[in-house]
Amino acid sequence: MTRTTPPRPVDIEAVFPELRSYRRDCIRLHPRPGSPGPTESSIGGPFLWPADEPWPVCQEPHERDRGRKVEDVHEWRRILAAAWRRSPSSGPTPAELQQLSTLERHHHVSGITDTAPVPLLPLTQIFAQDVQSLPAPEGADLLQVLWCPFSAHGDLATPGIHIKWRSSSQVGELLTQPPLPAVVGDDEYVPEPCILHPEPVTEHEYIGLLDPGLQERIYGWEDGQAEADDFEDAEPPRYQTDLSTAPGWKIGGYATWETSDPYEVVCDCGTPMNPLLTIASTEWEDETISWTPVEDRHLAEESEANTPTRVTVGRDGSLSIFTCPSNPTHAHQITLQ
Repeated sequence: MTRTTPPRPVDIEAVFPELRSYRRDCIRLHPRPGSPGPTESSIGGPFLWPADEPWPVCQEPHERDRGRKVEDVHEWRRILAAAWRRSPSSGPTPAELQQLSTLERHHHVSGITDTAPVPLLPLTQIFAQDVQSLPAPEGADLLQVLWCPFSAHGDLATPGIHIKWRSSSQVGELLTQPPLPAVVGDDEYVPEPCILHPEPVTEHEYIGLLDPGLQERIYGWEDGQAEADDFEDAEPPRYQTDLSTAPGWKIGGYATWETSDPYEVVCDCGTPMNPLLTIASTEWEDETISWTPVEDRHLAEESEANTPTRVTVGRDGSLSIFTCPSNPTHAHQITLQ
């Protein structure tokens, strides 16, 4: 099923024509639970990975000998979801609660040093045929992103991210069983398999990075909207939550800056970088509910409908991976908001 973002409640470029120069397209990925195959764009699905190519590992120093098993995380989620679907009022049975308690246990794996290689988890793969604006380097038509399932990388305490660009036509025999880490430090980094429903939408720059004069005019306009009679019984649209950056997983567009002051992300070569992929904890929230796809409006109030991947980054925030537009193979950078 396709996903369709509703029209914005206000044509903000008609109100502020200057915003046309702050316009940028993005592709909302709209992940939804499914059973993707290795030749499909997905989150948490099997990768199109050559059998003779080594699987990426993390060897950055950090503790990696305690956590939950990947298969236990998936089974715990499956049992819990089935129980609440079966009985919304009472949930899991006593026997299921015992199973869940067992599956929640953290395990200690002896003999693993702080630099032992940890197989990365496959996070997402995206084919250019599904996202034609994918900023792939020459000769590549497939983006694959993997990460380390421990929050111990860099000052932001984020999962270590690995980006692979490849030509899908050059993949021969497939790797059918990629290695899994013995345990994961954060079960929120274990994605559930999701099929993607890419949709192009238009975004506008985060308000804190607009011209200061334009910022003040937008704030003044919002105050006027709040006082207008038309919105006495409804919340008026706001620039940042309804009219600028779309929530959820996406390719391209603009980054949001909810927990830090905005700044320009610059490549080591001196080129300003652009968001490649935004990894989101939720597809929408109360304050961004106007972005809920038309096809999902009946689910907008359900607690799990907006968390299809079950991935959480930061404090229910979003993580943006930035790449260099002059050369996507330059070292990436990340922001966590």
